[in-house]
Amino acid sequence: MNGQENGNHLLEVYNLVKYYPVYSRGIILRRVVGYVHAVDKVTLYIDEGKTLGLVGESGSGKTTTGKAILHLEWPTAGQVFFEGANVSEVLKSKDKKQILKIRKSMQMIFQNPYGSLDPRMTVFDIIAEPLKLHGHYSKEEINERVYKLLEMVGLEAYHAERYPHEFSGGQRQRIGIARALAVEPKIIIADEPVSSLDVSVRAQILNLLMNLQKENKLSLLYISHDLSSVRQICDHVAVMYLGKIVETANVEDLFNKPLHPYTQALLSAVPIPDPELKRRRIILHGEVPSAINPPPGCRFHTRCPYAKEVCKNKEPELREVEKNHFVACHLV
Repeated sequence: MNGQENGNHLLEVYNLVKYYPVYSRGIILRRVVGYVHAVDKVTLYIDEGKTLGLVGESGSGKTTTGKAILHLEWPTAGQVFFEGANVSEVLKSKDKKQILKIRKSMQMIFQNPYGSLDPRMTVFDIIAEPLKLHGHYSKEEINERVYKLLEMVGLEAYHAERYPHEFSGGQRQRIGIARALAVEPKIIIADEPVSSLDVSVRAQILNLLMNLQKENKLSLLYISHDLSSVRQICDHVAVMYLGKIVETANVEDLFNKPLHPYTQALLSAVPIPDPELKRRRIILHGEVPSAINPPPGCRFHTRCPYAKEVCKNKEPELREVEKNHFVACHLV
């Protein structure tokens, strides 16, 4: 969903900013010489039981946006509200009960299945850890929950006693999904959750997430390069380029009528499962500009085939050009 809609939302993100300082060389006397503009004034909304897809090239800031929403990377500026509560203020407070409530309700499936699991812990301990931390479960209840989660994500009961290094990348990702689902969160930020899985397992996991969503009114922020899966699982889509949201719309509106030149280029690369149909491929020339020194005006103007003088000098605002279809482009 976009930042212009009104109403009560499960998750509300306003003008989220995340900059990383760049230091000069040296060991003792280092100084800040610039900033990486990873996320720059991103505004998003997600409603209960809905899925927002966040798409864009590598380096566009999608993963950083997800981590900043959860405050795994503390935002430089902006506000995040979950069920009306300011996440930054809750996490800064000394109210352990409220902190655990926020953390339990908002979980993440990490992109890297190799770095996100503790190699010293068994699969059982990895999945049981959030249950022990967030809930008052008996030993029997924890055992039952862990084995049920393993079954849900397509693993066997005997896998519980193994260590992460004994699994393939796809199996490790399923362990990460089981861990995220363990405490029954209200929203999951899924960062490329099926990118390391083969096609058949990918379909199973996507169907699992959609079924869980229907049963539990689970909300998702689905970060992905796979636009086909985005179309399958998402209700709304936000397109990100160099730290900025450039277009948001209902999933069918965006795929059937993309308005921003960058979105048009992304969708032109999606294969069509029909050998008789052909799509004109839009090739973007040049490289993505440096996030340390992003270009003035529209950040996409250096690669846009339709760029005009105004695009180089004035930053476009995200505005509604059709009902619930927002675009940041001077030419639309």
